[in-house]
Amino acid sequence: MTPEQIAAIAQSKPTVGTDVRAPSAGAFGVCGTPLEAWQRSSALAAVASVSLAELIPQSARLIVIAPHPDDEVLACGGLLAALAERGTAVTLVSVTDGEGSHPDSPLWPPHRLRSVRRQESRRAMTLLGFAPDQLGWQYLGLPDGSVAAHAAALESCLASLARPGDCLLTTWRGDGHCDHEAVGEVAAASARRVGARLIEAPVWAWHWAAPEDPRLPWARARKWMLDDQQLARKRLAVAAHVSQLQGDSSTQAGPVLDKVTLARLLQPYELFFT
Repeated sequence: MTPEQIAAIAQSKPTVGTDVRAPSAGAFGVCGTPLEAWQRSSALAAVASVSLAELIPQSARLIVIAPHPDDEVLACGGLLAALAERGTAVTLVSVTDGEGSHPDSPLWPPHRLRSVRRQESRRAMTLLGFAPDQLGWQYLGLPDGSVAAHAAALESCLASLARPGDCLLTTWRGDGHCDHEAVGEVAAASARRVGARLIEAPVWAWHWAAPEDPRLPWARARKWMLDDQQLARKRLAVAAHVSQLQGDSSTQAGPVLDKVTLARLLQPYELFFT
C-alpha cells in the first residue's frame, strides 16, 4: 500500500471518542509526520529502554507475524538481528505476499509481486544474520488488503503454533492499516487464549500520528536501542526489498518506501508496546 493510500485511510477514519485505532487526519499531509517532529517529541523521549532479555527472554520462543513481506524488517529488524546473533530460533508467519503494493501496475502485476516479495523477504532475513536452521517460515498467502475477511486462517495458524510463554510480535492494533490492525487483533486474541506475551510494533503510525499523540499507548511503550551493527544489518535487510524502493516506470508512481518513510523507520531504536 502506498503512502498516498495510507494518507487516505487516515483522512477517512473517525477521530472522536477514545478509539485508539482511529488515525489522525495528519497535519503534515501526504508525506506524514517528519522525522524532525518525532525527534522533538517529549512523549517519545520519555519512553524507557528495554533490554533484549527483558523483551525476549532467552527461554522464550518468538513468533513474528508480518502482515506483508518487509513489515518484519521495518518493525523489528534491529531486534531480529540481535536475536540472530544470540542464536534464538524464530518462526516468521508471512500473512500476505504483499501483492497489492503496486495497484494497476503493468510492471508489477500481483503474480510477479507474490513471487518477488517472498524472495526479498528471505534475502532480508539472511542479511539480518539468520542461519537456515534458526528460522521457521509459515506462508499463509492471504489477500493483501483483506486479511480481516480471512482472519480465521490466521487464527488457525496461530492456534497450531503458539504455546504458553511464547512471545508473539506483530504490528500494533492501532497502526492505521487495515491488515496491520487485523493481524494485531488476531495475535492479541491468540496470546490471551494460550498465555503468550503480545509485543506490538508501530509501522504506519510513524506516518500519521502526531508526536505527542494521546492515542498511542505510551504507558506500554518501550525502546529497544540498536547498536551500530544491528542498525547496519537492518539497513541491508530493508535494501533487499527492492520492489518497494524503486519507482514504477509503468505507472510513474514513486517508491512505496520513500526516503521520508525510511528515515522514520531507520532510527537507532525500535518502539514496542508490551
